[in-house]
Amino acid sequence: MTAPTPYLHLPGTAREALASYAAVFGCGFAAHSFADFGREDGPADAVAHGYLVDSPVALFAADAAGDEQAFRSAGLMWSLLGVAAPATLRRWFTGLSAGGRVVEDLQRRPWGASDGQVVDRFGVHWLIGFEGDEQP
Repeated sequence: MTAPTPYLHLPGTAREALASYAAVFGCGFAAHSFADFGREDGPADAVAHGYLVDSPVALFAADAAGDEQAFRSAGLMWSLLGVAAPATLRRWFTGLSAGGRVVEDLQRRPWGASDGQVVDRFGVHWLIGFEGDEQP
């Protein structure tokens, strides 16, 4: 069984978001337009379906169309705890914070782990951290 994969419906920023996440996570992305899918409920060049390619993080995104609600989040964090080496997680934290808002700096916790939180420029709240002695 595979884990759930987030699918963001964004307010016309899906291509920008996918490119940004691809840069942060060091992967590629693919985006299919409304025209590619024969859709007429939005601009022809809007993203009907997009995804990260060969990424350590699974993610889908599309532009919201018609009366679809665009992504908003409250009371939810996407956790990237221990999913990569500490140096990689620090780089992801920095990349995701660009143009966004740091909620809590990446820092050593009393229980020995390091973590921090950021809301990226697309409104996604991330919790990033790692176990061990390596300082952030």
